[in-house]
Amino acid sequence: AVKQAVFRQIDAHARPGAVLATNTSYLDIDDIAAVTSRPQDLLGLHFFSPANVMKLLEVVRGARTAPDVLATGMELGRRLKKLPVLCGNAFGFIGNRIYNAYRKQCEFMLEDGAWPEEVDQALTGMGFAMGPFAVADLSGLDIAWRMRKAQAATRDPRERYVAILDRLCEQGRLGRKTGAGYYAYPDGKPQRATDATVRAIIEQASAERGLARQTLTPEQIRRRALLAMVNEAALLLAEGVAVRASDIDVVLVQGYGFPRWEGGPVFWARQQERAELERGIDGLAAIVGHGFVRGDLTPLLG
Repeated sequence: AVKQAVFRQIDAHARPGAVLATNTSYLDIDDIAAVTSRPQDLLGLHFFSPANVMKLLEVVRGARTAPDVLATGMELGRRLKKLPVLCGNAFGFIGNRIYNAYRKQCEFMLEDGAWPEEVDQALTGMGFAMGPFAVADLSGLDIAWRMRKAQAATRDPRERYVAILDRLCEQGRLGRKTGAGYYAYPDGKPQRATDATVRAIIEQASAERGLARQTLTPEQIRRRALLAMVNEAALLLAEGVAVRASDIDVVLVQGYGFPRWEGGPVFWARQQERAELERGIDGLAAIVGHGFVRGDLTPLLG
């Protein structure tokens, strides 16, 4: 609502033909464009934080964004010495959409039997800059909690939902800034420590789900996380949110700490046996349950 109000005013005063751009990681570009008299002139520019360091820039195409406006957005990115990637207007665009699928799968693994440090260590052991739970603590759990509460009314109750983060936030564990999140941070120092309180919350979540906790090996953790990314990448390509499969790899490597030497989730998938990938995604479907949408791997794998 705030951005719509701002862009109504910009629309009233900006000269005809001016490019209207907004930095956002989730907001619907078309909802903002709809309050102006010139939706063809509006696009999204998703800078990654910290913007003075991160090179990635998602250039978001609205339903009515004109080609010359998109070209201007891409050229602006290049002049700013960014790596601009064109993407369609969908929740989370390319990067956050895939990261959400990855994060959810990592949360499922907590309920299934892994601990936060086991998931994080398995992924940093592969070369990720940080694991998902260390990242969550660093950015603040309340950010995701606020979004979860906003989505609660429309969430399908049949879908698997992991409430561990909610329970942590309810106890005031919002991450490093409060001295505790998925990890404890004794004396306010950045060094992470495991915490009996977190383990109790996770064990309770597993019990409420009726799951017998089972040990997950680092390889099982890595494979489930990567398969979740690959399946979401296939969906993004099929929906036209990503124009090219290689764009997905650029986004994940440049914006999300995916190990460069692995090339990105699409490149990784292309090194695997097709039958193994299909079986792995069958396994994900069983783990996720209701609401799982399977992507077609054929266009993704080329």
